[in-house]
Amino acid sequence: MPDPFRYNEASPRTVARQIVSIVFFNFIGYLSVGVSIAVVPVYVHADLGFGSVVAGLAVSSQYVATLLSRAYAGRLCDTRGPKCSVLNGLVLCTASGWLLLAAVFVGKAAVPSLVLLVVARLLLGAGESLVTTGTITWAIGRVGAAHTAKVISWNGITSYGAIALGAPLGVALAGRWGFASLGVFTLAVSLGSWLLARRMAAVPTVHGDRLPFGAVFWRMLPFGLCLALGSIGFGAISTFVTLFYASRHWPDAALALSLFGGAFVLSRLLFVGSTGHLGGYRVALLSFAVEAVGLALLWGAVAPSWAFAGAALTGFGFALVFPALASEAVRRVPDSNRGTALGAYALFLDLSLGVTGPAAGLIANRFGYGAVYLAAALAALWALGLCGLLRVRTGRELASACG
Repeated sequence: MPDPFRYNEASPRTVARQIVSIVFFNFIGYLSVGVSIAVVPVYVHADLGFGSVVAGLAVSSQYVATLLSRAYAGRLCDTRGPKCSVLNGLVLCTASGWLLLAAVFVGKAAVPSLVLLVVARLLLGAGESLVTTGTITWAIGRVGAAHTAKVISWNGITSYGAIALGAPLGVALAGRWGFASLGVFTLAVSLGSWLLARRMAAVPTVHGDRLPFGAVFWRMLPFGLCLALGSIGFGAISTFVTLFYASRHWPDAALALSLFGGAFVLSRLLFVGSTGHLGGYRVALLSFAVEAVGLALLWGAVAPSWAFAGAALTGFGFALVFPALASEAVRRVPDSNRGTALGAYALFLDLSLGVTGPAAGLIANRFGYGAVYLAAALAALWALGLCGLLRVRTGRELASACG
């Protein structure tokens, strides 16, 4: 049986090459997300004639599906292998592309079109869950658990790099060929990637005791709460930045998403080894502080350049939150529960993004779109405080164990 830790002593370049060959499929999954993320709220609001709350729900329905499928994705990785999870996820992304096309072919029947669009988003969310959990677990199986933080960092680079590329690409496609082109694109790239993933070598599952999902969930809970609060800023930007810009008659809203994603990727590339050197808690604390400043800048923006800077700073700060806290969280479970732990931990990201859409819509209706980013900044500061308390508690546990 192949040794899942066989690359531990390999050169950094070899490790990176092994990781990238797997997380490429995560790039495809998030590219499918990115091409529609800036177009869907405008399509629902302007073309179908629904309000901002419904537009937020249409976007956030994807995150609800991701939330509900996380436990299944983690268990599938632990029992049948991460390659199986990735393949199933790409099938769901392909089906989402078909339904995006169907939503357009319905024509001007607003409600049926919205229903098909929401179902497409649900399938895309479930597909994203299976793909991203699968690629992380698959890559860790390739390079070894010692490289967990590096795998998660590279997986995040592909995630937000794909969103940074996909957002303006989706706007360009829809502007040139209409909303239906997003369905064609999603279908083509997902199906092509499924064919490629079938040819990749699988990794063996890790044998050992399987903790119940509930037990894993409770071990992930304190870390997940910090992640959820810190993810509100991303949800607010991805869901409402286009409407925020439109409300102020500013151009180039998709550029804000690209700057967020670009700064995210830059932060991951510059500080990919920071968690190993500084520790997960310290990196997370610094990240929450930078994110809060970026969101406050968005709230107080008086010109598009301010908002662009706020979006970029938010992405730069948010970039290391997930891997920094994950590196601390996965230590709480055996290796045989790694996939389930990652699924349970990421569940809080999905919960945050699923709630942020409609909640931010209510805030926007009452106080304006700028207030959405003030609320997100306060949430990031709350996450900063909780993470500090968690760091202190962990220190006391270690001191007690050593004493």
